[in-house]
Amino acid sequence: MEGQPQGPPNPAAMENGTEPCGEERPPEVQETTVTEGAAKIVFPSANEVFYNPVQEFNRDLTCAVITEFARIQLGAKGIQIKVPGEKDVQKVVVDLLEQEEDKAELKEGANLAPGDQPRTAAVRDICEEGLRVLEGLAASGLRSIRFALEVPGLRSVVANDASARAVDLMHRNVQLNDVTHLVQPSQADARMLMYQHQKASERFDVIDLDPYGSPAPFLDAAVQAVSEGGLLCVTCTDMAVLAGNSGETCYSKYGAMALKSRACHEMALRIVLHSLDLHANCYQRFVVPLLSISADFYVRVFVRVFTGQAKVKASASKQALVFQCVGCGAFHLQRLGKASGASGGRVKFSAACGPPVAPECEHCGQRHQLGGPMWAEPLHDLDFVGRVLEAVSANPGRFHTAERIRGVLSVVAEELLDVPLYYTLDQLSSTIHCSTPRLLQLRSALLHAGFRVSLSHACKNAVKTDAPSSALWDIMRCWEKECPVKRERLSETSPAFRILSVEPRLQANFTIRDDANPSSRQRGLKRFQANPEANWGPRPRARPGGKAAGEAMEERRKLLQNKRKEPDEDLAQRAAQLKTFPCKRFKEGTCQRGDQCCYSHSPLTPKATAEATPTDRPEAPDQNPLGPGAAAGPGKD
Repeated sequence: MEGQPQGPPNPAAMENGTEPCGEERPPEVQETTVTEGAAKIVFPSANEVFYNPVQEFNRDLTCAVITEFARIQLGAKGIQIKVPGEKDVQKVVVDLLEQEEDKAELKEGANLAPGDQPRTAAVRDICEEGLRVLEGLAASGLRSIRFALEVPGLRSVVANDASARAVDLMHRNVQLNDVTHLVQPSQADARMLMYQHQKASERFDVIDLDPYGSPAPFLDAAVQAVSEGGLLCVTCTDMAVLAGNSGETCYSKYGAMALKSRACHEMALRIVLHSLDLHANCYQRFVVPLLSISADFYVRVFVRVFTGQAKVKASASKQALVFQCVGCGAFHLQRLGKASGASGGRVKFSAACGPPVAPECEHCGQRHQLGGPMWAEPLHDLDFVGRVLEAVSANPGRFHTAERIRGVLSVVAEELLDVPLYYTLDQLSSTIHCSTPRLLQLRSALLHAGFRVSLSHACKNAVKTDAPSSALWDIMRCWEKECPVKRERLSETSPAFRILSVEPRLQANFTIRDDANPSSRQRGLKRFQANPEANWGPRPRARPGGKAAGEAMEERRKLLQNKRKEPDEDLAQRAAQLKTFPCKRFKEGTCQRGDQCCYSHSPLTPKATAEATPTDRPEAPDQNPLGPGAAAGPGKD
């Protein structure tokens, strides 16, 4: 991910194209040239924060989303966009009637005046009625340059960063790619720049925020600087906070408590959407999610921002609290507001009634944790997702990660939109300590019972279903009868014992159904990406220091890697060390390994203890000289 370099300018400052900026760049400074998509950038080899190859999927997906957004926005103005490679790969399947209609349209078009010809917008060209794009934290400017080279229908692209070194680098890369007419490097605080564009005529049509860590400081300015119906693209890499490791920090940044659960990645998406909508509501605006993705080490959301007081009133009914059992993991949602129909077609808003659960879980008797509020409405717009998926599938050579984009968007299109959060196979089976059923078996059982079920792009073992938790545990009880658990090993207070002590009221059918296997799985699409490279993940925060800082970071990584694992040692030495410990099962008379046991089977006798005393324990300095049978006098201690 492009980070935001901080600190004073380095003496090895980059040139500013026409004029030198700061001191002249020493010849010994090495640079790296990277080609991604249609762009080529250079950056200092010592500073890896300027380029993260793992984020190529993020940048490719953003280009695809903005292209379709431009197609929609400019299409309403009668402007057609030309995407490189689309005509070459599109299949022409036209019947005779359509051919005749096309010929008639061509004849009519030939008779039109030159000014009445259909208007088109291509990449690299300035479209006067096109989109104004802002990248608030641009670093090397790679993303902005790719927008100019790969997304048609743009009016201007502002590549902003607070670092003078980053802006100098952007000037060089913009000139290197010959897009100076479209991309305008800017050095400013991203928040102040967006606050200066609150006026309706000066707002940006697309704002892209990809900061290092949390975007929380920029959200208030972003929802004010985006135009009516504009696109806001936000990345969050502080997944430890959003996934529940620090709930109080999540509340301070996003206004919601995150819970540790198997559905933490989807909950992270919903918390970010809640925060965006909350910021927009302060200015009588609201958000409409187009696409929300959890991938690798970050979450990425694409939302449109609209203005409307009546719509803002419905925002409370779109948020929900989460009651999650600490024992079995069952969760229930409680909406913050209630929207109901009234006379005359009006909508009446009121406070919701709750809570939906008792003080103790009905399944295992444990308490509940309270999380949220979070976004409880759909995460995606299926029509828009379908447009992006169709465009990427029709032009696979446009993006290097097109195969993964197809796989992820295919799973997104299969998700149940009206079902927030999900369970996982390993969570359900580990709760009752039974063997894990196959994914198709559990999905088939839910379908046989009359419920809906889908996967989730956020987790490959996810089970997203509208079945209540009671029906889900009934299915797991039926599965346990086929693969019995040793009840004598379960504690009477454990969630597994309490769940299995109840007879199932629903008889599950685990026969595999044809519709249990989703289409994306049947086609073998790349749905869940494996780790792309060693030491992958977010890059460290930018610091002045160059090569020395990078080497110090690598040494620190090596020092802390596998710090909880014991170092490798000689097996014979390890066996001799274990023989010094007595075998507990031998003392109880239950050890059946005999001489093959790795622990000692020779208990210490009183005589052996007495013999071991002088050697193992040093003599006391003040022994009683009168012997063990003599009593100590009154002056003796």
